[in-house]
Amino acid sequence: MSDAEWAVVRDLLPVPGWLAGRGGRPEGYCHRQMIDAVRYLVDNGIKWRAMPSDFPPWPRVYAFFIRWRDTGLIAELHDRLRGSVRRAEGRDPEPSAAVIDSQSVKADATVALTSRGFDAGKKINGRKRHLLTDTLGLLLCVRVTPASTTDRDAARTLLPAATGCFRQLSRVWADGGYTGHLVDWAAAHLGLVLDIVRRSDDVQGFEVLPRRWVVERSFAWFLRSRRLVRDYERRTDTSEAVILWSMTTLMSRRLAARQQSPAPLRAA
Repeated sequence: MSDAEWAVVRDLLPVPGWLAGRGGRPEGYCHRQMIDAVRYLVDNGIKWRAMPSDFPPWPRVYAFFIRWRDTGLIAELHDRLRGSVRRAEGRDPEPSAAVIDSQSVKADATVALTSRGFDAGKKINGRKRHLLTDTLGLLLCVRVTPASTTDRDAARTLLPAATGCFRQLSRVWADGGYTGHLVDWAAAHLGLVLDIVRRSDDVQGFEVLPRRWVVERSFAWFLRSRRLVRDYERRTDTSEAVILWSMTTLMSRRLAARQQSPAPLRAA
């Protein structure tokens, strides 16, 4: 993490309990070292035991990762960064529209049979990532399920969680996998307009569809992190945490690049 990124991230970090007077002992390593180590693991896809000696010992980094996953601190940092990126883009911190889709990925042998499945449509044995993003492609909610879970079933848990966090959310764009009873259910129970963006039957080959391409680009962003090319995690909440870490890296770099870019010249 560059100094410019650290300047962005430092002010958004959750305050440790011992600094806020809630008890506990001071941490042995600074947050920048720990965050750099976790980002290195997510970006390069290494094993925990293969952590380079430049970073703190891997058991300490792993304990830091687990603590931030279980206490929701990584989700808190991610949400703060997302709000900063949206404000920098001239948007309201809370979105009013979103895009939903899923991605099936192969699972490693470390993934138990109870948390994996077979996606018959894409012929993939592994897990499925269900994403809800805003119109900029920034992550709002994520759920990791066995690949056998249908998009409609996953949306029944993903959409209520999103409406509970984002009160202004009123419209969601989706593909043909979300058609059927889900459209009426979302309108009746959540007050959401679920817009189905359909692909024309007359078009052959690849076609960029309105709104749907936004979430597809977000999936492409994930695959820049080698830890996400395949699902290696034993638990689904760990997979979700790795996705959050990947997005925090992308957003912190975007904010740092924006602050370092020169201001545009204005005519006198």
